[in-house]
Amino acid sequence: MRERFSSRLGFILISAGCAIGLGNVWRFPYITGKYGGAAFVLIYLFFLVILGLPVMVMEYAVGRGSQKSAALSFDVLEPSGTKWHWMKYLALAGNYMLMMFYTTVCGWMFYYFVQMLMGTFQGADSEMIANTFTSMLASPAINVGFMVIVILLGFFVVSKGLVNGVEKVSKVMMICLLCLMVCLALRSVTLPGAMAGVKYYLIPDFSKISENGLGEVIFAAMGQAFFTLSLGIGAIAIFGSYIDKDQRLTSEAIRVVALDTFVAIVAGLIVIPACFAYNVDSAQGPGLIFVSLPNIFANMAGGRIWGALFFLFMSFAAFTTILAVFQNIMTITSEMFGWDHKKNVLYNLIGMLVLSLPCALGFNVWSFIQPMGAGTTIQDLEDFIVSNNLLPLGSLFYVLFCTAKNGWGWDAFLEEANAGNGIAFSHKIKFYCSVILPLIILIIFIQGYITTLFG
Repeated sequence: MRERFSSRLGFILISAGCAIGLGNVWRFPYITGKYGGAAFVLIYLFFLVILGLPVMVMEYAVGRGSQKSAALSFDVLEPSGTKWHWMKYLALAGNYMLMMFYTTVCGWMFYYFVQMLMGTFQGADSEMIANTFTSMLASPAINVGFMVIVILLGFFVVSKGLVNGVEKVSKVMMICLLCLMVCLALRSVTLPGAMAGVKYYLIPDFSKISENGLGEVIFAAMGQAFFTLSLGIGAIAIFGSYIDKDQRLTSEAIRVVALDTFVAIVAGLIVIPACFAYNVDSAQGPGLIFVSLPNIFANMAGGRIWGALFFLFMSFAAFTTILAVFQNIMTITSEMFGWDHKKNVLYNLIGMLVLSLPCALGFNVWSFIQPMGAGTTIQDLEDFIVSNNLLPLGSLFYVLFCTAKNGWGWDAFLEEANAGNGIAFSHKIKFYCSVILPLIILIIFIQGYITTLFG
């Protein structure tokens, strides 16, 4: 008997937990800062609706229609004699590859939460704070140690099962995450000088777009909207296989997308007003989280507590994604290889520990390995493989499978997507979904290579 979520709230929060990750709370604020604040947010929301939403509905439909993970969903739904089931290998590779570097980055969040709690940054100057981040990356013990903690905790939760493990823990963490975000945002917008950041973030100024170029801003918005939902590797489809047919999948996808968007926008309200209040560049990239924000907390009244809460929130955002993807990996390998639960946990735990080592060691012991050119790391390569290849190609695969005549097909997809109550997926957008949407995904895929190769 296949496990079911104990409630729709559990399904929505776990799906959102998978979609909500460091792309929302790390990348979104600085990419918004770089490309013009509110004007960029509007363009991003437009592409989120026309790109992310339909692909999410298709992933859910494949999961619910097959009642299987990506390991067997295409085997169940594909027409006889076709080869769509080869997607299972891309899905398994995508989930594993994502976790090979995500576990290390989540470990950084845990480490900084501990450092904030201990008061490491209290009274520290900017040089010491910058050196803390550099020292962390240079330490194999810190990188590997916290990565191992993340993986052990993740598999401990997953070993308890879907309802008693993943759903129960994800519910608590997601509710805590949302409460933490609201508290942090209220603190940030009430800092002296923060209103300039609030205006920059919430009042559109389209002249900012011309500074970067309309094309670059559009591609950035398309990319962020596309990648923020973790689509293309079956990580979302698996949760469709755990739900009943009482609700139409468009309604469910809208709720998850709305929650994902809420987190991204509130994350911007946490980061950008604080940056304005302390004259910090909000468009400086990943260093914003580990260098600039600790500088802000070091100089803020009660900064030790606020900093600890911020990195606790970041840890929750990363860890809920890890739980969701670990659950997907467990289900895929169980269906693919027939392992019992104990063997499945043990094999995947060992596999994840071994495969996560290159990223954790790539900043120190193996820093001489620079696979994408001088100054790059193993993590850069792993991220490129996932973000620029497996996610867009996997999403393209799902879209074509749900619309092509030799795939599952448009009519079968619509029947599954529209079973139950709620908002229907319109049959009128068949041409868009079968022709235009695949072309947009292909453009995003090609643009990713152009950006990587030519800057």
